[in-house]
Amino acid sequence: MIIVAGTIEFADQTARDAVCVASINLQQATRDNEPGCLAYTFAADPCRATFVQVYELWDTEASLAAHFHHDNYFNMGALLRDAGIVAADNRKYRCDLSEPVYDETHTARADFFTATE
Repeated sequence: MIIVAGTIEFADQTARDAVCVASINLQQATRDNEPGCLAYTFAADPCRATFVQVYELWDTEASLAAHFHHDNYFNMGALLRDAGIVAADNRKYRCDLSEPVYDETHTARADFFTATE
């Protein structure tokens, strides 16, 4: 599993908000039409008026690689380039273990408890 997480900063809140609205169809198309895409969200940061939070979840490296050659990727890139990005920091993370945050007693846990049981 691969997580893409990051931020994109825009010149002002108006530009940020315009991108969030204009990208809805591309976000949905990526979710619906790209095999291996489990999540794809570009969302306004509620605490930083000029920032978008990026969250993507891909089931394999191959599915993410295919995304980088898909029209959705190119169209999102064009939309973002034309919106006046000030800065961006997006990173990918390869995950080898996934489990619930809450255990059977509904207690939040930071440790990976199912792997040690």
